[in-house]
Amino acid sequence: MALRSGVYMVPIDRWYIERTVWLIAGVVLLTFTALALWVQPLLVLGVIVTGLASITVALTGFCMVGNILYRLGFKPKLGRTGMSRWYFMQTDAWYLERRIYLAVGINISVASVLSLVWTPWFLAFTAFVGGAMVWFASTGFCIMANGLYWLGAEPRLSPLRNGECPVERTAAA
Repeated sequence: MALRSGVYMVPIDRWYIERTVWLIAGVVLLTFTALALWVQPLLVLGVIVTGLASITVALTGFCMVGNILYRLGFKPKLGRTGMSRWYFMQTDAWYLERRIYLAVGINISVASVLSLVWTPWFLAFTAFVGGAMVWFASTGFCIMANGLYWLGAEPRLSPLRNGECPVERTAAA
């Protein structure tokens, strides 16, 4: 991996499966983090399940939420070619977006366990990640994605060039 500069942003011109999954996962993380903090600490298990689902997507390509969205008519940008009945994310290489799924899954799962066995302050991290996922889905910008991009991880979703926004480009056309 070669170091690079610039800002990595995913396309936000439409709601494709992966972008919608990031939004749903972020809302789920924020919801279960709040419930674990204010209602019952064991509800952090919802965050752990979300983390394990993210790890599963990274390792196998299978995403339950992605499949529901696929059945509802959403189109994938990172789906395997030749999909017919089931949605599977591409797993042929460790590209940037796939690394995000793995890193997020591991980090929120570890933070959730630590919030149960050590201190609930680790829920601040899961809340931050949930907020970052909602922000990523809404704006196309992710702090971790940019860190991986600068370290040389190759993205599969086309990064925007020269600060162009697909919405602006579409509106100008």
